[in-house]
Amino acid sequence: MTMKMILLGTAALLGFAGAASAQAVNTDTARLQKLYTEEWAWRSKELAKGGYGQHDDVDHLPKVDAATQQAHLAYWTQVLDQLRTIDPARLDAEEEINYQVFKTSLEAMVSNIKYKYYEAPFNSDSNFWAQLPPRSGYQTAAHYRAYIGRMHDIPRYFDEQIVNMRAGIKRGFTIPKVTLAGRDGTIVPFTAADPLENPFYAAFADMPARIPADEQAKLRADAQAAIRDQVIPAYTKLLAFIRNDYIPHARTTIAAEALPDGKAFYQAQIKEYTTLDLTPEQIHEIGLKEVARIDAEMAATQKQAGFTGTRAEFLEFLRTDPRFYAKTPIELLSFAAYITKRVDGKLKNIIGTLPRYRFTILPVPDAIAPYYTSGRGGLESCLMNTYDLPSRPLYQLPALVLHECNPGHSFQAAVALEQPGRPDFRKRGYFSGYGEGWGLYTEWLGKELGIYDTPYEEFGRESFEMWRACRLVIDTGMHHMKWSRQQAIDYLAGHTALARHDVETEVDRYIGWPGQADAYMLGQMTIRRLRAKAETQLGDRFDERAFHDTLLALASVPLPTLEHRIDEYIAGGGKAIMPGTGAATTASP
Repeated sequence: MTMKMILLGTAALLGFAGAASAQAVNTDTARLQKLYTEEWAWRSKELAKGGYGQHDDVDHLPKVDAATQQAHLAYWTQVLDQLRTIDPARLDAEEEINYQVFKTSLEAMVSNIKYKYYEAPFNSDSNFWAQLPPRSGYQTAAHYRAYIGRMHDIPRYFDEQIVNMRAGIKRGFTIPKVTLAGRDGTIVPFTAADPLENPFYAAFADMPARIPADEQAKLRADAQAAIRDQVIPAYTKLLAFIRNDYIPHARTTIAAEALPDGKAFYQAQIKEYTTLDLTPEQIHEIGLKEVARIDAEMAATQKQAGFTGTRAEFLEFLRTDPRFYAKTPIELLSFAAYITKRVDGKLKNIIGTLPRYRFTILPVPDAIAPYYTSGRGGLESCLMNTYDLPSRPLYQLPALVLHECNPGHSFQAAVALEQPGRPDFRKRGYFSGYGEGWGLYTEWLGKELGIYDTPYEEFGRESFEMWRACRLVIDTGMHHMKWSRQQAIDYLAGHTALARHDVETEVDRYIGWPGQADAYMLGQMTIRRLRAKAETQLGDRFDERAFHDTLLALASVPLPTLEHRIDEYIAGGGKAIMPGTGAATTASP
């Protein structure tokens, strides 16, 4: 055999091996794409309930009974088993991210059902009953009819939730009693006898003119009947259950670790919300160090403001001086809108790709406002709480608006939705470590954007960052280290400028939602650490527009996935990595 023949034979073998390898890669990619496409379609159908711009055509609410939960568990477990047979090393960079996002989401959903978290379907911050009415009306008669259909399904939906909660009571898996005082009040507005005064009817107040007048009249009549015959009785029954059965039998402990299999459950919640492998002890220590760092910054800002008293005296001054508080809800909402537009004019300097999708600013609905957080951003709207204005200081509003609205949650959700070529589960998915980390990071960005006009507003930003650092200490303190509720209240009140109402509301939120409070600071620390790394390694090549484009183009991902992508961005010389390009690109001017 000649040397030429040997070389030709070797080349043929190498070519065959390469083709086989490429075929394996393509097979794995096709299997992954089929798996997450089918699962998302199934999930959307199974869990869809409409109301916030998604699935508005759905005329029923999801099934939540125990048998359905176990069916969901079986389905997601087998999908996860199939996913684990795919080698992520055989995928391209984009599909490998899809793999990691999909896997992390499935693991969290499987974990929650295994711990039967559905037996405690609400907490002091969120619930399943007050979020059923939409925040605004609909554009088509079909969507109104679907909405009326969902009203008719409320009695069945509530009955299943009640059965689940009774099972939770029986095994000691409930929301802590101390956090439930007054929360039954959020049900009361839905029990009023007059359908026209019911929050469910608000969507019919201003129907679009494209719907004929006679059809509008028919839809309004059908809605009133559904509210009278289905909605009001269902809410009345739920109210009686919460007041007479659930609250009296709710657990008197507050720690997640006091629940059945509590240590494992709390660790699983930390993993779900932070996407990091950290123990409660590690998180507590990180929190203590961050509290000390921010405390020094707050002292310097207090001095800059010209206040010569103690920190406690300065906090009291901030909590009581009328100059810092809006006199009407419109004043607060107007200031929030002004901040949002100021940010709009500066975003082109720090972000290369801006979304077209727009959000609105609305007050938190009256039915939930007394127990709701200060604000919450979303794709459709950014909610600002105008309840109890003396507890809503305006010097904290710039940081709040940056976090919740622009360029925080509402902005980030729009960017995610508009990413080209992305599967739907990526566009609409959410990981708290990434999402809340970005929100807190944008508060810090406000300094660069020049949003904080006074030392008081800068102190408000620092107080917000301190608030998130305190969460690391408080969440682990209560759920792992046997802290009392009062101990947590005193710690938060002593370190932040939050009003007393907010302090108690927030602590109750952490009690009822273990692990979630850890996501904010740990996410922000990750993003700021990665930015510092990029600035150091790239030097003059660092362009924050490209950094932010790379981060935002990922949509919402686990923090380790974010870190891997930023390392790729650095290795590529600081050019933005955008979907659909197959390579790094330069940020838009």
